[in-house]
Amino acid sequence: MFFKAYLAVVLCAVTAMTLPAQTFSTLVNFDTANGANPALESLVQGTDGNLYGTTSSGGPEGAYSGNAGTIFKVTPAGAMTLLHDFCVQIFCPDGGIPAAGLLQAGDGSFYGSTTEGGSNCSPNGCGTIFKITPTGALTTLYSFCAQPNCTDGETPSSWLIQATDGNFCGSKEYGGLTNDGTIFKITPSGTLTTLHTFSGSDGANPIGGLMEGADGALYGTTEAGGLNVCSGPNGCGTLFKITLTGTLVTLHEFESTDGSNPSGGLIQATNGVFYGTTNAGGEANTNCYTTCGTVFQITADGELTTL
Repeated sequence: MFFKAYLAVVLCAVTAMTLPAQTFSTLVNFDTANGANPALESLVQGTDGNLYGTTSSGGPEGAYSGNAGTIFKVTPAGAMTLLHDFCVQIFCPDGGIPAAGLLQAGDGSFYGSTTEGGSNCSPNGCGTIFKITPTGALTTLYSFCAQPNCTDGETPSSWLIQATDGNFCGSKEYGGLTNDGTIFKITPSGTLTTLHTFSGSDGANPIGGLMEGADGALYGTTEAGGLNVCSGPNGCGTLFKITLTGTLVTLHEFESTDGSNPSGGLIQATNGVFYGTTNAGGEANTNCYTTCGTVFQITADGELTTL
């Protein structure tokens, strides 16, 4: 028994000692001409092995706006190709300032959103949903604020997901009847349906994006709203689930002591439980101005535990 244990320790030690050193390599330096300020979300690796992403500003000189962002491709070796430069025409009909990354759908094309531009809300526009091929052919699928008082929403800033029904789903921080944001789905051909309009009491400002749970429902967070007030009239934020037909259930309303103002999305672990973070709230901490935020888990029926 001692020999087996000793042998295991030796083998582990030898394995650890032979691991290669990790090397950091800069693949691309952004210089405004090829874009600037990459989106906060991660790059996506296409089925061709290349990396695809967006920048929220920059682009080649000569564009109408001169600074409305780009879509790019980078090989694993660092060779960069500019696929699209936003706002090369007056009023940016193709969109401008993408704040989120891209999604590669089952058809091989990439889908994303811009926070400005489009055919409505001149001169700046209210944002768009677009599709772009790996070779750079861009199609604007939808321009927000096409309905009176922007009831269809405006300024999409979170990533899209493709649901199991083939449609794309996302959230918008603002817009809707009370300007508290909306959740929408859009077909690959560009038909948009508003699934839910937030009103404040059921949440406001869903900026963290959505994820589809194992049960087929969509799960997400709102940064503000709910019935528990943290500061001013805005509320501490909520966790929700919504069906693909638009039935929303509020799973949890934060009350500061258990966290507040979640600005990221959720993930579902193999045990079926969802995990996420809050930007503030939790126990008082002398290292923060007020509170530092939390990591939490929540079940599909709304039982939250602060981890």
